[in-house]
Amino acid sequence: MTVNTILQNKGNHVATIAANHDLAEAVRLLGEMKIGALLVTDGVKAVAGILSERDVVRALAKKGASILGDPVSEHMTREVVSCTGKSDITEIMELMTRGRFRHLPVIENERLVGVISIGDVVKHRLAEIEAETQAIKEYIATA
Repeated sequence: MTVNTILQNKGNHVATIAANHDLAEAVRLLGEMKIGALLVTDGVKAVAGILSERDVVRALAKKGASILGDPVSEHMTREVVSCTGKSDITEIMELMTRGRFRHLPVIENERLVGVISIGDVVKHRLAEIEAETQAIKEYIATA
């Protein structure tokens, strides 16, 4: 199964924020949308960075609530790993586990086309396993 399979089921909506917006706006969006990360845009690259709940908590722990007025660009993760729609789900799961990140932008032809989370990947992998188990049960029942 590929990333495109996940995107076909979940859709291509991507929550983004401009790098120059303040962290208070990012926190509001994260809470309002009930999501764990925002992809950061700067008008130059498809993805300039990613701001996760983890980034916000670490910044708060280090500097306190005064950071809420800071631009997102000061606290975002700049080194963003991405994938394409053709990427294999099993490889993506291993990549996300090794890299210890939960969100992965999907980029095609230098354009942001979606985002997947570790939850999306696990959900689809479990569905695959369930289908395989059912097929084996049906095979055994007819043998």
